[in-house]
Amino acid sequence: QTRTRLIQYPAAPSKGRITVTKEDLACLSGGEFLNDVIIDFYLKFLLLEGVGGAVAERSHVFSSFFYKQLSRRRVAGEDNTPSVPDLHMRHQRVKTWTRHVDIFTKDFLFVPVNQEAHWYLAVVCFPGLEDVQYQAFRWIEAYSRPCILVMDSLKLSCHENVCRLLRDYLQVEWEVRRGTPPRRFTSDSMRSSSCRVPQQDNSSDCGVYLLQYAESFLQNPVVHFDLPLKLDRWFPRQQVRQKREEIRTLILTMHRSQMGEK
Repeated sequence: QTRTRLIQYPAAPSKGRITVTKEDLACLSGGEFLNDVIIDFYLKFLLLEGVGGAVAERSHVFSSFFYKQLSRRRVAGEDNTPSVPDLHMRHQRVKTWTRHVDIFTKDFLFVPVNQEAHWYLAVVCFPGLEDVQYQAFRWIEAYSRPCILVMDSLKLSCHENVCRLLRDYLQVEWEVRRGTPPRRFTSDSMRSSSCRVPQQDNSSDCGVYLLQYAESFLQNPVVHFDLPLKLDRWFPRQQVRQKREEIRTLILTMHRSQMGEK
């Protein structure tokens, strides 16, 4: 069965294009779960042109396949020798994904996670920092803390394993990319914390909330990393209710524009 292509984003000749089809668009209907294509498309859009500004430049978004690859069990054909530690094996699968970016120069790494059909967002903050860093601005005192923030609209999942795998990934990426000075990414040096965020009131909007968390964070980033972050009133529920239609309109507008270019 051929899928009907609607758009490629970003448009050619940009690299890393995502193809959105009519079938992908269908999951924006109410009551449907957002699929990985819509998640990846909108996160990429937010970073490239949706919010703009310095925060977007200091951020990196991983594809939804990143965590999927990182977390899957060893399969036949992978090096099963005990001498290859698990964290190196996992890193091996995803090492090419950052060959054009040094993630330790970024302030925020956005990692969409799907566990048992439930989407939530992990944000790795200040991976290049070893310790809390204070900054006094004219109007506000801020401090940056290396940490992993988990934003989950159901709070049902246990996140510690996800955070452990992300720390392991950072550990090997640091060794491969930087090497010196030696660093350990532990639960003490990079704490993980579940944020208090607006919660979904149905069974199908977890992906929409993930996208809204990312958008709100990029538009109005946290400056005071006093964990756990209390963001219960971050955005009104109405904003999430409009999101599916907003994204659908965005894709169809791009479709008309790309069709006009042919």
